Amino acid sequence: MGDYQRLYIGGEWVAPVQRGVFDTLDPSDESVLARVASATFEDVDRAVAAARSAFDEGDWPRWSGAQRAEVLHLIAEGIRIRQDELAAIEVRDNGKPLPEALWDIADTAGCFDFYAGLAEQSDQQGEQSIDVPDARFTSSVIKEPVGVVAAIIPWNFPMLMASWKVAPALAAGCTVVLKPSELTPLTALELAGIADKAGLPAGVLNVITGLGREAGAPLAKHPYVDKVAFTGSVPTGRKIMQAAANDIKNISLELGGKSPFVIFADSDIEAAVEWILFGIFWNQGQVCSATSRVLVERGLYPALLERLIAATEQIQIGQGFEEGVKLGPLVSQGQLDKVLAAIAAGQQEGARLVSGGGRPGNLEKGYYLTPAIFADVPEDSSVWREEIFGPVVCLRAFDTEAEAIRLANDSPFGLAAAVMSRDIQRCERVARGFRAGIVWVNCSQPTFVEAPWGGYKQSGIGRELGEWGYNNYLETKQITRYNGEPWGWYLK
Repeated sequence: MGDYQRLYIGGEWVAPVQRGVFDTLDPSDESVLARVASATFEDVDRAVAAARSAFDEGDWPRWSGAQRAEVLHLIAEGIRIRQDELAAIEVRDNGKPLPEALWDIADTAGCFDFYAGLAEQSDQQGEQSIDVPDARFTSSVIKEPVGVVAAIIPWNFPMLMASWKVAPALAAGCTVVLKPSELTPLTALELAGIADKAGLPAGVLNVITGLGREAGAPLAKHPYVDKVAFTGSVPTGRKIMQAAANDIKNISLELGGKSPFVIFADSDIEAAVEWILFGIFWNQGQVCSATSRVLVERGLYPALLERLIAATEQIQIGQGFEEGVKLGPLVSQGQLDKVLAAIAAGQQEGARLVSGGGRPGNLEKGYYLTPAIFADVPEDSSVWREEIFGPVVCLRAFDTEAEAIRLANDSPFGLAAAVMSRDIQRCERVARGFRAGIVWVNCSQPTFVEAPWGGYKQSGIGRELGEWGYNNYLETKQITRYNGEPWGWYLK
């Protein structure tokens, strides 16, 4: 592993002011993976000052979109060149299986290329005229970068989540201070090195690692930050909103979910089981959009539950580099404890645990958990209503389409939802009935950089990805020009 005991600020690798470090662990065996620089408010000040100077006085916001795109393409190329190495770091720092980590790194490079393309297109769009009813005036609109961005990302897709914020912000001409989770900080620092080699000007991207209360909190409320872009839990999202309120900062929040998957009785049972498995057990269930509430039409329910249990118990659990492993460890002891506590609460509240939910007998070390299936889950139980963020799926039956939609929408969250049926018209009705920002038909979880990502209700504010993610980092300015005789309001 590399040396991670420095922060990347103003184009230089610098030690934290207080010289603090913390350990990041390999969740597969609980060993220390690396010692990492621990930033405090002094380092946040330095990073924000570097970003502020680069935005106010530097060239990056004033470059053409094509010039910025050239650097973003080089960053994408640098990521692809090191794909195997970066994926291996993700496996050891996060715990996910290697094929999923390779997938994430490929998507990360694709994200930078996509936003490079939007930056290039911005040159053609330029200033847009507006028709106004008075011929003495001409009006137009221009888009400008929002300014200094604080990007605070979670631990479940470390490098990919960084790209979802950093790539569009840089494409728009913003400068960025990136704060990764203390549980998975390593690839954010690697990204800084790749960006540096790609020729990104000093101060345009700064990376600070550290604990949330010591680095994340002062970054979110820093007076020289213009926008906070955050992905994480609802409780932390509330704190971000409160911190941003003092200066009325621009914010975008991608928060939690408790996404439903409605399966009608005419569905192919094998296809349904496959998408249920992927929808909840991919990335160990540590996915904000995971379809963790499965609603099955009563006629199919018994057979599907039986087949799902059998398939789940065949899932190979182990260290992410082992061939055939589909389920690695959870990210930390704290996350494992949280999921185990949720499972215990579900049993106490009347949900029937029919498979898994304990420690695998063959793995002595590491934060492993057998994937859990709850059946006949009460609507008011915590496992049905609260985000668990682990490999736990809850099933209950429904009788009518209207009941399925009601149960699906009966949640404080609205990030994603899925529906499966051979009746496409029914799928379309249900899709439009969902109160969710992302809907999948006859599948679960596919995500494309070109399409918007975000939710309703407590699942967040704003959208990431696609042109919507790019617009997150732009301000709209109206310019109106007067071309007539003197106005004459008071002149005689």
